[in-house]
Amino acid sequence: MIPVKNMKGKRIAVLGLGRSGLCSAKALMEGGAQIAAWDDNADGRAVAQENGVPVVALENGVWSDIDALVLSPGIPHTHPKPHPAALQARKQGTEIIGDIELLKRSVPDATYIGITGTNGKSTTTALIGHILSAADQPVQVGGNLGRPALDFDLLKPSGTYVLELSSFQLELTPSAGFDVAILLNVSPDHLERHGGMDGYIAAKRHIFDDCTGTAIVGVDDPIAKNIYEELQKAGNSKVIAVSGTTSVPGGIFVENGILIDDINGDHIAITKLSDIETLPGGHNAQNAAAAYAAIRATGLDRSLIVTGIQTYPGLAHRQQLVAIIDGIRYVNDSKATNPEAAARALSCYSDIYWIAGGRAKEGDLDSIEPYLSHIRHAFLIGEAAEPFATSLGGAVDVRMSGTLETATRDAHALIQTEMPNDAVLLLSPACASYDQYPNFEIRGHDFERCVKALPGKDRTFFATAEVGQ
Repeated sequence: MIPVKNMKGKRIAVLGLGRSGLCSAKALMEGGAQIAAWDDNADGRAVAQENGVPVVALENGVWSDIDALVLSPGIPHTHPKPHPAALQARKQGTEIIGDIELLKRSVPDATYIGITGTNGKSTTTALIGHILSAADQPVQVGGNLGRPALDFDLLKPSGTYVLELSSFQLELTPSAGFDVAILLNVSPDHLERHGGMDGYIAAKRHIFDDCTGTAIVGVDDPIAKNIYEELQKAGNSKVIAVSGTTSVPGGIFVENGILIDDINGDHIAITKLSDIETLPGGHNAQNAAAAYAAIRATGLDRSLIVTGIQTYPGLAHRQQLVAIIDGIRYVNDSKATNPEAAARALSCYSDIYWIAGGRAKEGDLDSIEPYLSHIRHAFLIGEAAEPFATSLGGAVDVRMSGTLETATRDAHALIQTEMPNDAVLLLSPACASYDQYPNFEIRGHDFERCVKALPGKDRTFFATAEVGQ
């Protein structure tokens, strides 16, 4: 844990006592701050008290002597309706920040690599962390992925913090100033929390505020490409374009399955990504290009970067190969919580038995349409089952399985009957999990459990890779 010493003697309110909030409260206390902590959930308050964190109702009268509000990123402070405590803090003129801001203020001299984007940020974050770790560089990886920021080990100035950053976290990090800032892509997500698409784009773009080194931007979607062009015109930092699908002069891109470094205009072939099973598809090509660009910006030797990419073990719940049963691959892509993410997975395979559904988020299934021919059969679950069946409109054979366990059994039984070449049973829900599971991780682990219960003569199971666990 990193003690937050720069808040010593100050009175700090902490709202939200989940993993990051509780860690923030303890780090602030260890640094000498006075804490007034609160969680609307009684269980959260009880856990905080068990850990010695003082619980105080954050009502109107307490704000006159509060120096800052540390807010958990899941709690709204603007849209769709601000939490009453956040509203009171704003009325009082109290600073509202998050744990990433506390980390940057506590360890200002370390190197910071920040990664955001609607999709792909977890894989890119994990890949960057793996490359640095494999090269014996001091590194800590987490943020929105894995460990909370203040649960990291304290690094010397030569160390690097690699941070996955959600739009919620970026809004709470006024001192962004990353040494390397990465925006992979932007598509509609969390619009209710940002008051619409413009607010969501502004939150993502915040990662480039006061960027002190290199800005890396994916140019495979029109919104991110526009941000890249704006940053180039501004000229405040070095800007590198990355792409998984298109040749980008002066950037990092993938051409015919080969990662190309053209930053100096010399078109250097780096490695053949199509041979790396843990990075399938065009979207992972972009992720690899962004990771390579980020590590190149730190000055690490190119050969060490290549070794790191080639030895990347993959990340749980992101197109994770769970098992091969009688020659059929079973893939856990539970992290695909929106249609764009599911479309990326569907683009990687043919002869797919697709499990989809859950609680639908923003957007429709239009992004999946180009890959309908890849789907042999869809098995629909959760609240979105009927709307998805309607959206698919007979273009794909559909079964209303209802639950993940039933869908896994249904798909397995049909595969055993049809036994097509190169078949994949793919969980890529295109939905959030909250109708049936607390989070996508638990949904993914339940899929693994269901797969392990399936019959088969030749069964091979693969280990998962969790970051920061």
